[in-house]
Amino acid sequence: MTELPALSGKVALVTGASRGIGYGVAEALVARGDRVVITGRGEDALKEAVERLGADRAVYVAGKAHDEAHQAVAVERAMEAFGRVDYLVNNAGTNPVFGPLADLDLGVARKVFETNVISALGFAQKTWHAWQKDNGGAIVNIASVAGIAPSPFIAAYGVSKAAMINLTQQMAHEFAPKVRVNAIAPAVVKTKFAQALYEGREAEAAASYPLGRLGVPSDIGGAAAFLTSDQSDWVTGQTLVVDGGIFLNAGVG
Repeated sequence: MTELPALSGKVALVTGASRGIGYGVAEALVARGDRVVITGRGEDALKEAVERLGADRAVYVAGKAHDEAHQAVAVERAMEAFGRVDYLVNNAGTNPVFGPLADLDLGVARKVFETNVISALGFAQKTWHAWQKDNGGAIVNIASVAGIAPSPFIAAYGVSKAAMINLTQQMAHEFAPKVRVNAIAPAVVKTKFAQALYEGREAEAAASYPLGRLGVPSDIGGAAAFLTSDQSDWVTGQTLVVDGGIFLNAGVG
């Protein structure tokens, strides 16, 4: 980024943000003047992301999202580096299995929930106690359209995202009025994470979307920027579907 905006004074912690949707969110927040702490498993990828975002606007913490010690270090790093953590965006997630529920390895199912749901709660608890309980803020959970309607062969992922949507509502109720908590439910976004869903057939996959294309990380970044802005001050407990209109096709033969 060549011309950085004036600092907003706000700070965000974005998990799973070395690339893809998480990086798109971090980029959108930095673009409006926020400073960010980004997390992910790969230190090299995180370093590159910080260089692109601006070393004076971003820092990183490498680790596994489900590791409680990593969660604590990430929040501590935000407080040490910037003195506050106004926004939490829970984007870290995994989907290591593709197949029917009848044959799903239960150990894999536990891993999906540990990473996609329990880690989000852990980060929220630590952010709440470190800053938001006394100072307010907002949380955005990245869910999925797979958490709203059945998605064949990625059922474990979909069930975990349904749990995240309910977690969003529960936290929104408990954390009010200090903290607003909302979710975003994307359809297929062009990232390495979702590559298997469109690789080699992007035009075919995009043809089913009324808006004629798959999503890109900046689409979700813009939604997250809205849900952490003053423009959404009376919005909490909601799930914003960002799907290119794909749900409009429901029931159409």
